[in-house]
Amino acid sequence: MTDISVNELHERMLKGEKLNIIDVRETYEFEEFNIGADLIPLGTLPDKLAELAHLKNEEVIVHCRSGARSNHAKMYMQSEGFTNVRNLLGGMMAWQSEIGA
Repeated sequence: MTDISVNELHERMLKGEKLNIIDVRETYEFEEFNIGADLIPLGTLPDKLAELAHLKNEEVIVHCRSGARSNHAKMYMQSEGFTNVRNLLGGMMAWQSEIGA
């Protein structure tokens, strides 16, 4: 599955789709600005993976500040058997510049 743009994600959120979105930033970043995703900082992802097992065959969208940490999360989750992980291209920086705060 290809990664996802902020515009595509925003449109899907506006439509009210049920989405599995994971924010892999740190808590302080999440508290400054977030889009309502579940916060699982990248460093804690291996410990939380069992809680996400029910999503192994569902679309999971991961994001961070710029897309780098979430790309690592995507690759890690794929290596652990998740079949449909998509990285939010540009992360929250792109979100804030294209969608707004």
